[in-house]
Amino acid sequence: MRGIYSRRTHAEAHRTFGSQTQRTRREDMRNEKLAIKNEQREKNKERRELLTFLFLICYFIFIRFSLFAVDVGLVIDQKVESGNDTRYTGIAIPRITGLVGDNGDFYVSAGFTYQNEPSEFAPELLRTDFNWYSGGVGFTVGRMGYDDPLGYVASGLFDGGRVAFDTDVGSFSAGAWYTGLLYKKRANIEMTENEYAANNTEIDYGDFVNGYFAPRRVLAAVDWEHNGLWEMAVARLSLLGQFDLTEEKVNSQYLVGKIIIPYRAFSFDLGGCFELIEANDKTGSAFVVEASAVWRNAVHYLSLGAKYASGENDTLSAFLPLTTNTQGYILEPKLSNLMMISLDYTARLHETFSAGLYPSYYILTDSGSEGKTLGGEIYAALYWSPVPDVGIILGGGAFLPSLGNFAPDENVKWRVEVNVVLALF
Repeated sequence: MRGIYSRRTHAEAHRTFGSQTQRTRREDMRNEKLAIKNEQREKNKERRELLTFLFLICYFIFIRFSLFAVDVGLVIDQKVESGNDTRYTGIAIPRITGLVGDNGDFYVSAGFTYQNEPSEFAPELLRTDFNWYSGGVGFTVGRMGYDDPLGYVASGLFDGGRVAFDTDVGSFSAGAWYTGLLYKKRANIEMTENEYAANNTEIDYGDFVNGYFAPRRVLAAVDWEHNGLWEMAVARLSLLGQFDLTEEKVNSQYLVGKIIIPYRAFSFDLGGCFELIEANDKTGSAFVVEASAVWRNAVHYLSLGAKYASGENDTLSAFLPLTTNTQGYILEPKLSNLMMISLDYTARLHETFSAGLYPSYYILTDSGSEGKTLGGEIYAALYWSPVPDVGIILGGGAFLPSLGNFAPDENVKWRVEVNVVLALF
């Protein structure tokens, strides 16, 4: 009897334990389902809150500020050039602009660039900013354009903000920007050898973050502009500083000024920049000066100018800008360790057709080169705009090293190019 009783008791206990285990599993499954439902409920709640927030933003913009004037557009810019090699470059730029109330406006645009030599496709966010102006005071935030008075130090798109206000003695503005989120070839920052190498390397989509973005630098600027100085002159003055956030720590500050004095059909431009450079625990100084005389009427435009950027010697450093802006049309040297003398002539032959001729000559300004004169180039272009939304440019020219003593035996560098710009809407 004891054995039978023990076996029965053991079987009943086993069945009881099995039932408890199944109940426990069912309870765990119910709890898990409840947890999933609660999680989904929380996510749905977050989505509803987000949609409500977006709705309130749309209401705030479209209703509260009466956003009615919205414009969309698309520009397609295509260029084919042939010289030492043949290359095609095309960019599509969609945009949307609009007014926000009586005092604000916004601009949103993107770029999609393709080139075949080397083959590369690059999407990017172009100018995208919000502007507000009222009572002589305004501000801009977003990805905006900025140019120093000469356009040699910092020129292009930057991410940040700028405040401006008008006074009786001119317009003042102050801004700060970051460069590390820009497409590297749009920013075109080449202050160090590593930055130059990175900027001229194709995008590696397997390492997109390190191969796409521009160097991490911060730019700050304070600007002053007067459009009626002495009741005739236009004057601009800027103090800029750029600060390196990378390990190389190449920092620089700039004092830039330009004045334009018009006289009848003439205008005389004079500008300059003084730079302080801090690199490798050393400091240096550099400068740029420029002067030009311009004559224009309804048909003709003629400009004779010269630029001088310091090169490396015992007392000065080579001029080092934040953004690299090449000079000329064929050789396209950087404005550093360079003197350039140029003549620009453009004639409007018809209301839809113009022609231009642009000769230049280049001279080195450092103390280490045996030959100082690089040579000269000549470039000519035809401009045709049959309708306002279409522009066609046919240009070509050559750089002649034989006109200098730096490398007179080098081959002639030449290029012919066609540029077509379509503004579809």
